[in-house]
Amino acid sequence: MTPEQRLASLGLVLPPVPVPVANYVPYRFAGNLLYLSGQGPKRPDGTYRAGRLGRDISIDEAYQEARLTGLQLLAVAKAALGDLSRIEAVVKLLGMVNAEPDFADHPKVINGCSDLLVEVLGEAGRHARSAVGMGSLPNRMAVEIEAILLVKG
Repeated sequence: MTPEQRLASLGLVLPPVPVPVANYVPYRFAGNLLYLSGQGPKRPDGTYRAGRLGRDISIDEAYQEARLTGLQLLAVAKAALGDLSRIEAVVKLLGMVNAEPDFADHPKVINGCSDLLVEVLGEAGRHARSAVGMGSLPNRMAVEIEAILLVKG
């Protein structure tokens, strides 16, 4: 099955690619590496669910936010590549969690994105990863994730 077929079988649809609101691009190639700018869990109406882990939002809710962010990353990758089958491997994710200082379960949140990438891309979706806490994130969103992808030549 292709990644696009896996998305369909999961009942998932890629969202529109967000337009940058500042002086940056959503992706950049460097040789056969594709760098994806940080994405958040943007809803179809353009809003983000605001919240901090350890105060306003549960781990399970934030897991779903990270999963939605993974769909955003895949949408940007598809815009860059035309076909998700061109992804040879997800090399690295940096997952940032909007969290209270004493929150300690950042990896459980970012698993939402990691699990989605493996569901859609299979072994190519397995990656190195960092999951870190932040004092705040744009739009007060719960998570922001960026990615580095290896692209087939």
